Amino acid sequence: MTAVMSLGLFLAIGLALMAGFPVAFTLAGVALLFAGLGVLTGTFDPVFLEAFPNRIYGIMTNETLIAVPVFVFMGVMLERSRLADQLLQSLAQLMRRLPGGLGIAVVLVGAMMAASTGIVGATVVTMGLISLPTMLNRGYRPSVAAGTICASGTLGQIIPPSIVLVMLADVLSNAYQQAQLRMGNFSPKTISVGELFAGALLPGLILVACYLIYLIALAILKPNYMPPDQSEEADRVSIGRLLALAAGPLVLIVAVLGSILKGIATPTEAAAVGAVGAMILAAIAGQFTFETLRNVVYRTTSISAMVFMILIGASLFSLVFRGFGGDELIADLLHNLPGGAFTAMVLVMLVMFLLGFILDFIEITFVVVPIVGPVLMAMGLDPIWLGVMMALNLQTSFLTPPFGFSLFYLRGVCPDSVPTSAIYRGVIPFIIIQALVLLLLALAPGLVTWLPSVIYTG
Repeated sequence: MTAVMSLGLFLAIGLALMAGFPVAFTLAGVALLFAGLGVLTGTFDPVFLEAFPNRIYGIMTNETLIAVPVFVFMGVMLERSRLADQLLQSLAQLMRRLPGGLGIAVVLVGAMMAASTGIVGATVVTMGLISLPTMLNRGYRPSVAAGTICASGTLGQIIPPSIVLVMLADVLSNAYQQAQLRMGNFSPKTISVGELFAGALLPGLILVACYLIYLIALAILKPNYMPPDQSEEADRVSIGRLLALAAGPLVLIVAVLGSILKGIATPTEAAAVGAVGAMILAAIAGQFTFETLRNVVYRTTSISAMVFMILIGASLFSLVFRGFGGDELIADLLHNLPGGAFTAMVLVMLVMFLLGFILDFIEITFVVVPIVGPVLMAMGLDPIWLGVMMALNLQTSFLTPPFGFSLFYLRGVCPDSVPTSAIYRGVIPFIIIQALVLLLLALAPGLVTWLPSVIYTG
């Protein structure tokens, strides 16, 4: 009976989410409803709910999670500073005579803004507004232009300092401790945000390199898809101006990411440095006003409130799910699969990929990872490698038609001349690239684990 209730809990939440109810309140409300039914039917012990206040207090006192709103503030402030606009326009002007030069510029600026902001929706919308009209005017095939912008905008999922990685690190650290306790280790180790950042750095750069290789090859093989600018207009952008524009974001990236990786600052302290740096860059760009600050604070509060409400709702859901024995049911299912850890990992990655069609990465991180993470790590999987694989998988789901969030972000700012089918066609090569990178990391996990081992145990 408890297995039926835990399965019904999952199905009820899925139906409520597809009906359009808010995620945070759906998780908490449906969980409480099933807890009440469980008490009436004798399948749920209400003692589990007594742990809920302690969980909320744990969220309130979690220093790692304080970094989330500060990183959000940094990203939103950089977005309002219009640095991405100036950098993209300058780089595109400098590379305009090269086949595929504008597409390459979009990827490079997308990677830089990913390392500066880590906010996918903002990056896709910003680059769509700035670069898509220019790409179309210069004769780029709509599918290629749209696919490049969508893929570049999602790099904020995997390139540190990513908000996704901050939240994943906190959830995986708790899951790793549970896994070690299950294995009889009563002095469990933890994993830090810095370790996950270090693990994601090389895969993120590999992904950017693969995007660039694809675009260069496409420009050579299909020059009519990505034609160079043949106008006689003189190049007005010098490399010096380009370096001056890039210097601010690059210094910010080094200061934030470098201080975390070297252990000089905690993620929260580094995020605070980044927030101050973003305000300075906005002031230099002439965009820092009281009205800008008010808008940035308002949007930061809105995003942060959403994140933490989802986290609270997910905590209540996991308590009720555990009260019905759902965690033991999942553990038994994964342990009894033929093929052991490999098959279990493939199944979990497939489920997370499919859930990415209907859920945001925040819900998947807070709902799914705490359930499957301890089981997978108890089966011997490295927590850092697992976290990077999950982050890259979630990034892929952002691109996958028909429900990929990046596709909706771009559709909202696309002109009517670009059909939705063109956006779908354009992202397919990038989805294949991401799948190949996932396969590469699965076959060579050292690409993920090498840098953390050098920095933290070398």
